[in-house]
Amino acid sequence: MAYHVIPLNRLIEQFERLPGIGRKTAQRLAFHVLSMPKEKAKEFADVILEAHEKIKRCEICQSLTEDTPCPICADSARDHSIICVVENSQDVIAFERTKEYHGLYHVLHGLISPMDGIGPDQLSIRELVKRMGDGTVKEVVMATNPTVEGEATAMYIARLLKPMGVKVTRLAYGIPIGSNLEYADEVTLYRALEGRNEI
Repeated sequence: MAYHVIPLNRLIEQFERLPGIGRKTAQRLAFHVLSMPKEKAKEFADVILEAHEKIKRCEICQSLTEDTPCPICADSARDHSIICVVENSQDVIAFERTKEYHGLYHVLHGLISPMDGIGPDQLSIRELVKRMGDGTVKEVVMATNPTVEGEATAMYIARLLKPMGVKVTRLAYGIPIGSNLEYADEVTLYRALEGRNEI
């Protein structure tokens, strides 16, 4: 049975537009929002608007931030000679959680995908190339996802940066911790062998 309450349908449609949210989850979220006290619903809406108004891209790394440059780019204790190139700001959060990487980042805000009509000009590649100008950067680590689009983007950027004398590396791929070799595909096993380290 379809609901014929137009504001409810519009709310469900808005939640459905979010990535990873199907119709049933969108309905659950819509009904949850409607069950909130009016003040809580207004607070929720205000937080969304505040985020839209206050969050912007860092002028250097293009990551989402409230202040520009962002705290990572402004940190003089970080290694400014290495830049880790990632697809989106969520990837920066993932690397920061490891507490092992102390260089800078560059966020592309997508990947090259001709099928989706996304070319290099729609990404923040131009800003990355501009960062190579003063000779501070010695290495760029390509940390895009191991997909066709991620590989194509990494190769495109590597070809742009190589003539500038910058070392371009790629994250190692391999067997995830806790998994079994028998379930790994041939490409994953090959890359795990290729990227092996001395212990």
